[in-house]
Amino acid sequence: MGPWRCLLLLPLLAAAPRAQQQQFMEYVERRLALLEERIAQWHDQSSRYSTELRDFKNQVLGMLETAEKEREALRAEAEGAAARVDRLEREVDYLETQNPAPPCVEVDEVLMEKQAATAKQRKNEKYTKLTDCSDTIASVRAMKILKRFGSAAGLWTKDAAGSSEKIYVFDGTANDTVYVFPRMREFTLFSATRRAARIKLPYPWVGTGHLVYGGYLYYIRQQGPFQVIKFDLANKTVVDSSVFPAEEQIPVFGLSPFTYIELAADEEGIWAIYATKENEKNMCLAKLDPDSLDIEQMWDTPCPRENAEGAFVVCGALHVAYNTRLPSRSRVQCVFDVSGTLPPEEASLVYFPKRYGSHSSMKYSPRERQVYAWDDGYQIIYRMEMKKKLEV
Repeated sequence: MGPWRCLLLLPLLAAAPRAQQQQFMEYVERRLALLEERIAQWHDQSSRYSTELRDFKNQVLGMLETAEKEREALRAEAEGAAARVDRLEREVDYLETQNPAPPCVEVDEVLMEKQAATAKQRKNEKYTKLTDCSDTIASVRAMKILKRFGSAAGLWTKDAAGSSEKIYVFDGTANDTVYVFPRMREFTLFSATRRAARIKLPYPWVGTGHLVYGGYLYYIRQQGPFQVIKFDLANKTVVDSSVFPAEEQIPVFGLSPFTYIELAADEEGIWAIYATKENEKNMCLAKLDPDSLDIEQMWDTPCPRENAEGAFVVCGALHVAYNTRLPSRSRVQCVFDVSGTLPPEEASLVYFPKRYGSHSSMKYSPRERQVYAWDDGYQIIYRMEMKKKLEV
């Protein structure tokens, strides 16, 4: 080969390495670009993961803080509840030291027979009056309809012996709750029992023959034999109870079959009106000791049960109100005076004004000389005109 040919090959030999270098550089650049892209993706993912981790950490810290606050609140509530329980236990201990334990009201058959025997020994004896009261009812002077409240049957009354103006309401014929209104005005204006105080009794009452007398509630309970429960309205406790010493009792009023014992108060004290199968046509009357609940005397009266709707006692004389099966005008047409000073035939025939239906309860107030009546859901006051027995 000649020299001139070598000169021609020299440029070709020099161009070959430059092409390979160019391809190598392009390859390196592509790899670097790909690596940079992956590094950027990793950086973005790392930043996102760091943000999520930080948010999750803050969320967990917030939840831990909330849980700590709730734990502290629960501990405070538990400590408060423990303090209240401790205070309640101390108050119960104090009340137990201040008030006697509730009496046992289980039926004692021997005691019941003894009470019945003692009462029968004095049955139908002449009564020696405790006061000089000699009044009797001459007529109904006025009638005032206060409102319509509660069930068709019920009882409303004041304390027959005290000066309290509170109104006590027994809604229905069987329950364990008594509603108490502070005065007549509140009872008249309030249209619902939610505005009244409530007394929940330890034993349910039956009928409408209950009585408030001298700060105590005397009410009828039926658990087998009928019982008279004496309940202290001040400290809300049962202070005494007695099984009523009468066998095979039947409803005392023919038109009020839900009442078996009617407790009544007058100037002489507390009375019980009742009926038994032994003398099922007529009513019986008993004088109660308000302190011990013992029966002092008992009488068989000439007043029939048939068509009787209610009764009350005035100055030692039983007054029985009668009606008809289809309610009409009530009238007092049987009077029985335990002292014998007012013969039944000489008593006035007292008519009540015509109203809505039949009385389910009639409570005489010796202090006010008026009768609180419940007539088909209406609460009525009858003001009585009184006369001396010798004038009748």
